[in-house]
Amino acid sequence: MATPQAQAVRRWILTGAVAAITVTGTIYGAGLKSDREVKAERKRYQQASPEEIISQLQIARDNLVIKKKEMERKIAGFHEKQRQAKELELQQQQQRQEQEQEEQEKRVKRLKQLQRPR
Repeated sequence: MATPQAQAVRRWILTGAVAAITVTGTIYGAGLKSDREVKAERKRYQQASPEEIISQLQIARDNLVIKKKEMERKIAGFHEKQRQAKELELQQQQQRQEQEQEEQEKRVKRLKQLQRPR
C-alpha cells in the first residue's frame, strides 16, 4: 500500500495531466473550427456572383467611410480643444503681464512720491 504522501503526489500528477490534455484538446479543437470556418468563407466567396461581391465590398466601404468620418470628427474636436487651450493660456499670460505692468507702475508712482521734496 502506498503512503499518503505518495498518493498525494500521484493525485497532483494525475490532475496536471488531465488539465494539460483538456487544454491541448481545446486549443486543437479551436484550430480545427477556425480552419473549417476559413474554408467555408473561401468557398462562399468563390461561389458568390460578381453582384454579391460588389455588394459586400460596397457595404465594407460604407462602414469604412463611417469610421473615417467619425475619426475625422474626433481629430477635429481634439484640435479645437488644443486651440482653445492655447487661447486660454495666451489670455492668462496677457492678464499676468498686465498685472505685472500695473504693479510696476504702482511701484514707480510710490517711488516718485517718496522722492518728492517735502
